[in-house]
Amino acid sequence: MRSHTLRPSADPDRDRIAEIWHTSASLPDVGPAIMPSRAELRRRVDDELASGWQVTVAEEADELLGFVALRPDEAILAELFVCPRHLGRGIGKALLEHAKAKMPGGFTLFTTSANKGARRFYEREGLVAVREAPHPRSGHPVTYYGWRGRAAAGTTN
Repeated sequence: MRSHTLRPSADPDRDRIAEIWHTSASLPDVGPAIMPSRAELRRRVDDELASGWQVTVAEEADELLGFVALRPDEAILAELFVCPRHLGRGIGKALLEHAKAKMPGGFTLFTTSANKGARRFYEREGLVAVREAPHPRSGHPVTYYGWRGRAAAGTTN
């Protein structure tokens, strides 16, 4: 297994971030039933970065493998996606650990309720399902998760 590194995103990464987001969210049970186009997600990357997203990318040999988008001031992990062909290599875990380090007091996130792989991953990594609700944009069912933070009593994360 080759190693990857994490680094802050840069402007030239925006196209690849949108591509990873689109490819990953297009997998069965991952994204909404009607998936936004690559162009729509590319515009959203620009909009979200302009409104405060902090994005960190996982990279290996100049190839982006995944990303995490955070809103630390709001304690929100907004997006975490790994290129499908790189799943199972610890990239998602590294990106989630980065989020935990950046938001040590805890955070929330949501994932598609039908996304069993993501739900198992988050639960294995110490997050707790707190509620189900409609997705704020598309209305499909999502499950909200919370991570209480490193200072929470009894937490070993």
